[in-house]
Amino acid sequence: MDRRQLFRTGAIAAAAVVAPISPALLRTAYVEPIALSAAIPALPWPAANDIVAATKLPNFPGVNFVATDPKYGAKGDNSTDNTAAFRKAIEAASAAGGGHVIVPKGNYVTGAIHLKSNVDFHLESGAVLKFSSDASKFPVVLTRYEGIECMNRSPMVYAYGQSNIALTGSGTLDANATSSWNKGSDRAWLESRIAAGVTDPAKRVFPGAGHTARSTFIEPYNCDTVLIQGVTLKNPKFWQIHPTLCKNVTVDGVKTDPSTASNNTDGVDPESCDHVVIANRTLGAHDDNIAIKAGRDADGRRIDVPCQNIVVVNCTMNGNWGAITCGSEQTGGIRNVYAHKLNVIGATKFALYVKSNTKRGGFSQNINLDAVTGTFQRSFVFVTSTYNNQTGNFPPAFGPFSITNSSCRKAARVFDVSGLPNAHVKGLIAADCKFTGVANTANILNNVDGRKFTNVTVNGKPI
Repeated sequence: MDRRQLFRTGAIAAAAVVAPISPALLRTAYVEPIALSAAIPALPWPAANDIVAATKLPNFPGVNFVATDPKYGAKGDNSTDNTAAFRKAIEAASAAGGGHVIVPKGNYVTGAIHLKSNVDFHLESGAVLKFSSDASKFPVVLTRYEGIECMNRSPMVYAYGQSNIALTGSGTLDANATSSWNKGSDRAWLESRIAAGVTDPAKRVFPGAGHTARSTFIEPYNCDTVLIQGVTLKNPKFWQIHPTLCKNVTVDGVKTDPSTASNNTDGVDPESCDHVVIANRTLGAHDDNIAIKAGRDADGRRIDVPCQNIVVVNCTMNGNWGAITCGSEQTGGIRNVYAHKLNVIGATKFALYVKSNTKRGGFSQNINLDAVTGTFQRSFVFVTSTYNNQTGNFPPAFGPFSITNSSCRKAARVFDVSGLPNAHVKGLIAADCKFTGVANTANILNNVDGRKFTNVTVNGKPI
């Protein structure tokens, strides 16, 4: 079966066979990853269907490595440090050629979990990972902080340069205890290092520098063929799912945390990735639901990798800024984004939020929303080329944008789209949309070429 068929039947890893397991361990017997919470429909763009079909899913040998086996020693007793036990089980699975590391029901205190190639880390129902308050359990790794490469304490779940990996199951990951060390937002220090000519990320090290920056929750970095499926995230301190410089990423049926206890807890932030499918999610965030990124300023130009070929489908969104956001870290550029069937709830400000400036530059091109509905505190679409009033010599290239078959029940305005005099937005198309409950029916359209509105009404009146 091709990938589209796999999605529609809700089956993944079709070649995997459940390995025999002793009666004593039947309670931890591996069950194949859960079916997709809803089948992916045929998308209204042929290119989007092609992205879904081409985005590879991982496959794993039908061999189970139960983390509580005495060989590994994990204990779900809410007190034992399981960092070493999980590492042993993952290393054993990878050394054997791959398989499923099974975490049975229980409360597991742990440090960072580093995934390895050909390993599925699977949390059974009732399994809770409680990430540790001990900062030493989170070694320093290469990461990006708000679009700038640096060395920082490891995300809760991390992988670097791995392929064919997964985090699956119906368990929970809880980062609440990391609040003792997982704090700070000193991007200014990073920027000062770049200004001083420090181009090597290995010399931009947060721990020990007297400066701090938060670590993300789940971050595969420079990986190929990644699946994150079914799990629930709780108490994030920063961005929740942050695949960076990855190819073939699938995020399915995951629940992220809408709590307002911490700031900047975006749901999913694919950064400089190629072929990403985000499906059937209940997205919560105290910021953007999905924020697509591609590096920041000078460091983004040094790496210069776009984020492209992204499909978002069948998602409920409950974050307070953008449902689909491009930027502001988009120096490497963003293109070919397709979002279909999004139900936006809560106090979300924008359905589509695109933001850059002449310091950041970059581009957001071929961004498409279809069948998006909800209430919006500000505009349905907001595109700004002067974000945070920062200036430089790199005008962003925006457009085309398309909005089809969409609606709102309430919004302050529908379109607020502005290019620059020397960098117009190249295309804004809306068709078959019905916007009601709009407080201000006067759209803002500055330096926008190629405007076309077909069968679009605002409070019952056609644009």
